[in-house]
Amino acid sequence: MPRVIDTNDAQALSLGDVIEALEANPFDPRDEDAFCAFGTNLKRLANDRGFLARIIADELATRCSGQATNGYGAQVVMLHAGRAFTIRANIWPEADHSLVRANGRGTFFYDVPHDHNVSFLTVGYAGPGYWSDYYDYAYDAVAGIPGEYAGLRFVERSCLSLGKVQLYRAHRDVHSQLPPDRLSVSLNIMEASPASAFCDQYMFDTAHGTVASIGNPSPHEPLFATAAALGDADSLEMLDRIATTHPSTRLRYAAIAARASAARDTAHRVEVLEAGCRNTDRTVRTLARARLAEVADLGAWFAGTAPMTNNNTLISNEIG
Repeated sequence: MPRVIDTNDAQALSLGDVIEALEANPFDPRDEDAFCAFGTNLKRLANDRGFLARIIADELATRCSGQATNGYGAQVVMLHAGRAFTIRANIWPEADHSLVRANGRGTFFYDVPHDHNVSFLTVGYAGPGYWSDYYDYAYDAVAGIPGEYAGLRFVERSCLSLGKVQLYRAHRDVHSQLPPDRLSVSLNIMEASPASAFCDQYMFDTAHGTVASIGNPSPHEPLFATAAALGDADSLEMLDRIATTHPSTRLRYAAIAARASAARDTAHRVEVLEAGCRNTDRTVRTLARARLAEVADLGAWFAGTAPMTNNNTLISNEIG
């Protein structure tokens, strides 16, 4: 579960002071102890009980002009976007709040077990705090294939209470968030790493202890699909090169999937996927085999020679 940072500091810092401290004394967010040490400053920001209300009032007065580049949606108030870190406030409505009733619990990430692909500090700023069922797992032991056993270990259920400071560690801490008893607000200082786009965030099925899906969409995948569909020689050569040499497993398979989806016929699609089955990356091979089985299964179904089947067994056997 996240690392709890014990701090009872009563000093208050302004948002500007915290931003200045971040920029004047940069640290590597992958250094867990260094990130934890900055937790005192986040607690001091939380001790400024009026700053967030003033920011929200200013945003409402200017039709949220300061949130024009906020890609997180209405639940998040972006407070600062720097090169190495971002600071944001998160609003957590209770279960019977009209926003939850109208939009569903999943809109607020309630009941959606997940890890994170960046590390971040968080503190309870207002209200009793959202609840979480916390789990640990070994990221390096998981390929990230849907249906794969993840080895989740339940730790506890607890809430992010007022003034509680925690460090969520990338690719380690898993939680399934539950609504607070009444509306609550948390503050985050988040790692802003360009590399995070190539690092998967996973959603989990805690009932079965498996990976459910990849949670962070890649901006490259629609570009790959477009390049494959346009079909010019340079684009196809680029996709083939990415499929065989790119350091990111995810982008390798995305290139293969794009080529397969744009294949001129079933035989060509099979040829592309069979090449993927020979990839030097084990996870790429597994995903390509599963996709190839789907193609074969679909062909047999259309031919009337076999029923549609579930390929999770193939995936489980390969990664086992």
